Amino acid sequence: MNDRRTRLVQIKKIIRENHVSSQEQLLKLLDENGISVTQATLSRDLKMLNVSKISNEKDGYHYHLPSEKEEKEAEKYLVEDIARGFLSIEFSGNLAILKTLPGHANTVAIALDKLEGLPIIGTIAGDDAILIVLKENEREETVIEALVSRIPDLEHEL
Repeated sequence: MNDRRTRLVQIKKIIRENHVSSQEQLLKLLDENGISVTQATLSRDLKMLNVSKISNEKDGYHYHLPSEKEEKEAEKYLVEDIARGFLSIEFSGNLAILKTLPGHANTVAIALDKLEGLPIIGTIAGDDAILIVLKENEREETVIEALVSRIPDLEHEL
């Protein structure tokens, strides 16, 4: 597992097993588990994991992970965002340019970044185009297969 994935797994585990009420507390618990991270990175991780703070009359506010049902619902929206904005994709080495409808690139890029199982490192969005950096040695066919398996509506577009 890469560092980010390891960190995300550990954050989930800590939140599930502890009553975590602040980022400072979570940073300390991560550090105790051998994971050193900045507060800014932790904030991005919490956002990516869709962690929220909920109120409990007895204990006050604490972090809460979405349920499996909530995660599946959120993933459905990510898939819809990509399918709705997608126009085309072209590859060159370990880069790809994904064309979207005007104004859709940022939404599609966020969805691509959040969707698990795609062989991409990251994205940079403009107004109607996204630069996608592929993982090392990924082939065009593998990326297309991964996109279609996660977003079936793209099958006829690719």
